Amino acid sequence: MASHRKPKQRSLTGGTAWTAAAVALAGAAATAMGGTGHADTRPTPAQVQAKVDRYQREAEEANEKYNGAKEQADEARQALDELRDEAARRTARLNAARNALGAFAAAQYRSGTVSPTLQLALSSSPEQYLRRASLAERAGSRRAAAVASIARQTRQLRRLRGEARHTLDQLRACQGALARHKRDSREKLAAAEALLDRLTAEQRRRYEAERAAEAAGEAGRDASSGAAAPSMSGRAARAVSYAYGALGKPYVWGATGPYGYDCSGLTQAAWRAAGVALPRTTYTQINAGRRVSRAELAPGDLVFFYSGVSHVGLYIGDGRMIHAPRPGAPVRVAPIDQMPFAGATRPA
Repeated sequence: MASHRKPKQRSLTGGTAWTAAAVALAGAAATAMGGTGHADTRPTPAQVQAKVDRYQREAEEANEKYNGAKEQADEARQALDELRDEAARRTARLNAARNALGAFAAAQYRSGTVSPTLQLALSSSPEQYLRRASLAERAGSRRAAAVASIARQTRQLRRLRGEARHTLDQLRACQGALARHKRDSREKLAAAEALLDRLTAEQRRRYEAERAAEAAGEAGRDASSGAAAPSMSGRAARAVSYAYGALGKPYVWGATGPYGYDCSGLTQAAWRAAGVALPRTTYTQINAGRRVSRAELAPGDLVFFYSGVSHVGLYIGDGRMIHAPRPGAPVRVAPIDQMPFAGATRPA
């Protein structure tokens, strides 16, 4: 009779078992990596550069928002100080008026219950009575005016204190925005640095060498072209001259000079040297003057980039600008074609 026993399976021993285990582990690793058999997921230098550029641009956007929030916080703090000073002055005047009225009331109380009119009527001299009656009438009018003044000052002081509380709320909101934008910028820069750390030592060396060569090439072109155009004059020439003097200074987050700048800090400082006050941020500077087309550009104009108007430079002619590019890159000359053009303004 045929046997129905299950055939005995052969066990894997020795080298056969080790090979099978290795194949299984390799298959699992390949599955975890998306079905590929390559363990190295290191990004290419081109991918790293693209992401680093994006992170640095986003960090600069956060920086400009920080600058705007700081400007608003400074204005709110100044307004709050002025409101508090005015409230203190009005409180002192109100207290003085209350004290004067209180002194009069105390004197009335000490004089007894006889009214001033009756006391004057008892005078033996009619002329003296009339004179004193006139004085009493005027004194009464002054007392009524003093009471009305105290009421008015109290209302004004209450309004001032309400404005101060509202301004304090604005200041606190701006301070919260400051902290948030600073955190966002630092996180973006940290993400960029983490990407660069994923490059091999050789790739990192090449990346930094390319950036250094880019900066050196721009500096060389600038040196060969000379200073600002001789035909320039007036305030635009002074602004451009200032920007040339800032070449090589470091990009410093939130700085307006003289030892370092961010992009809008540089343009603000350059035009301040020419006697023109520009607002602090890129998205407010673009509205500080007359808009000009790209074909109309002249030295001294402000040129803006990216759809969010997050970067600005000072145009110097020949399709070039002076700008503070990004953290780690000093103030330099660059072609305006280097970034997506968003618009231009000629400060008044």
